[in-house]
Amino acid sequence: MQKQPNENAAQFTTEGFKRRLGLTTTILLVIGTIIGSGIFMKPALMAKQLGSPLAQLSVWVLAGIISLTGALSNAEVAAMFPETGGQYVFFKKMYGNGFAFLYGWAAFTVINTGGVASLAYVSSLYTNYFIHLPNFSQTVEQSVMLHIPLVGDIHPLENAGVKVLTVLLVVFFTFVNYRSLRFGSLLQNVFTSLKIVAIALLIGGIFISGRGSLANILTPSPTMPHGFALLSGYVAALGAAFWGYEGWNFITYVAGEVKNPQKNIPKGLFVGVMVVIAIYCLVYLAYAYVMPVGQMAASQFVASDAASIAWGVVGGSLIALLIILSTTGTTHSNILTMARVTYAMAGESKWFAKAGRLQPVYKTPGNALWLNCCWTIVLIVSGSFDILTSMLVFVTWFFYGSSALGVIILRFKMKDVPRPYRVWGYPFVTFLFVGFTAFFLAVTLYTDISNYLAGKTTLVNSLLGALITCAGIPVYYFSRKKT
Repeated sequence: MQKQPNENAAQFTTEGFKRRLGLTTTILLVIGTIIGSGIFMKPALMAKQLGSPLAQLSVWVLAGIISLTGALSNAEVAAMFPETGGQYVFFKKMYGNGFAFLYGWAAFTVINTGGVASLAYVSSLYTNYFIHLPNFSQTVEQSVMLHIPLVGDIHPLENAGVKVLTVLLVVFFTFVNYRSLRFGSLLQNVFTSLKIVAIALLIGGIFISGRGSLANILTPSPTMPHGFALLSGYVAALGAAFWGYEGWNFITYVAGEVKNPQKNIPKGLFVGVMVVIAIYCLVYLAYAYVMPVGQMAASQFVASDAASIAWGVVGGSLIALLIILSTTGTTHSNILTMARVTYAMAGESKWFAKAGRLQPVYKTPGNALWLNCCWTIVLIVSGSFDILTSMLVFVTWFFYGSSALGVIILRFKMKDVPRPYRVWGYPFVTFLFVGFTAFFLAVTLYTDISNYLAGKTTLVNSLLGALITCAGIPVYYFSRKKT
């Protein structure tokens, strides 16, 4: 028995969608899917790991450049196959249906839904700054406990008010994107524009305040690590920065809905990622201007503390509002894009078949949107997304590296297929990205195992992420469509 060839799969990736997203929307969508909570939540941890403001600044630049090389490599394939489904479609061309399904499974179970749950949760958590959301008593919260092997104990009733608001956000944005791609993209443009304006006010306000010193940016901590400890800390800081840049590939998920995709996708990726690199560097410099590295390392909410130093009590409120705006906008953009992968998976799996149906009136992947919504709600209520998101970077970068390697494979496998865009600096840029990805994954795995053996952690996050991904192998073989 043989599987259906690509003709059948095409109906799940190209038919029915309308190309409504222009270049401006494409750029804003790239920016909007990237800028979430990372730049506001990670600098304190990175300051502990490095102890040097300039080293941390170089991490944000390097992580951005590496992400850009990956984005440009993806852009070559996206221009070749501008179909809805993004990397899922690419992997089918590169490695076959099985590997593509494995990516779709990881995206559904961990990468996309866990990321949306985390972003929406942060948005709801900061809403508590202005509105006190109701919770159960501690006794009631602890009365219900679920034990998940290899994961740990979770308490579904903890932070009930925050979880309810998080669920409402996910349901609302799912409904918006179910009804209309046009309105969803318009809403995304508004969120991203407001986010950029708010960040510009934050950066300008801190520097204009005059309450900082350039010496803070130039002076390292006395406890700054050296030698292998510095290298290990640098790689760990890169992992944190990569979380800040997560989402640069999401525009490829809606490639089938972008106008003139052969030109607009590469331009959108390049301009969008470059803008984010500039924003992240300026935001970090603003933090470092008003906070010595030791103070930054001890800060629980570095963005709020930096704003408070510059503007007083009002600063904390403004930064909380900025984080709500940022994470809410990114939640919406991720919901808009991520369902397209689940939609594309339906072409290969009987279990996901209904997710491959377009909503007949609105021409949106309605079933895929609601399926992702339901699983995201499960993660929110259980609270397990906190654990899942800790392994997101390892899993996603495995697939990022596979995608870049696939560009090289397709240069030999599909020599005669037209390439409207060819990655700049090929093969150097692509080999550089693949090589760095292999190095990053190896060091991350080594560090995780070392921390586990030393008793610093109770879980090897990278191995658990690989295990969840590999669970998709039996799912694929039991559910795949045959003729």
